[in-house]
Amino acid sequence: MEHLFNPGLFDTVVATMAILAVVVFVALHKVEAAYGMTYSAKWGPSVNNKAGWIAMEAPAFLAMLAIWILSPRREEFAPAVMAALYLIHYFQRSFIFPLLMRGKSRMPWAIAIMGMAFNIVNAYMIGGWLFFVAPEGMYSNGWLRSPQFIIGSMVFFAGMAINMHSDHVVRHLRKPGDTRHYIPRKGMFRYVTGANYFGELTEWLGYALLTWSIPGLVFALWTFANLAPRARTLHARYIKEFGSEYSALGRKYIIPFIY
Repeated sequence: MEHLFNPGLFDTVVATMAILAVVVFVALHKVEAAYGMTYSAKWGPSVNNKAGWIAMEAPAFLAMLAIWILSPRREEFAPAVMAALYLIHYFQRSFIFPLLMRGKSRMPWAIAIMGMAFNIVNAYMIGGWLFFVAPEGMYSNGWLRSPQFIIGSMVFFAGMAINMHSDHVVRHLRKPGDTRHYIPRKGMFRYVTGANYFGELTEWLGYALLTWSIPGLVFALWTFANLAPRARTLHARYIKEFGSEYSALGRKYIIPFIY
């Protein structure tokens, strides 16, 4: 398996992903990703939203687990801890979050397949760095006492809490059988339209810090490139639907007080 993570190939993938993040950020200001509140049948065949989320997110969990198990560094404690943090996130996103969804929304297969590919490549970058590419001895047990790891972990778990609470707020906006849209007003929704996206972005910024790695930073960049335009689209949708009632709230798109 080591040949999949030779430095030349690995660096090329990471650099390509960094460039693509910028391309995707620009493209998503012109093309609306059609899932959730912005679902559109124009994107072709679709699948139940729950099944779509599992299909899209589970490859990240499975790919990281496979890289960990097959790695010669699989018994090293610090990389295992950092991989476990990644797996905790994706276990929740793959197998818990979808089952908590309400309603009968659908997801285009095109979105699900693109998500699968994106998640597999990200698992390749993060897992490959932790278990194959990082300099030998960089992640000794002492790394877990470093300022980068401690502060990064705090940021990571704060982001996870924001993300999960925001999802909870959205799930409980409607009563069973209700299909209307409502303005979320609790938690970080008081400051941004995409509070759940802000939570996820915070998570991966924390992860970039706790791993102190270029792949971690590229993953955080991708998170912003993917979710910031989405938050902006949802912001426009809320203003279109609720008018001045929403615009008067003065919320930003995804980063409180900034963007």
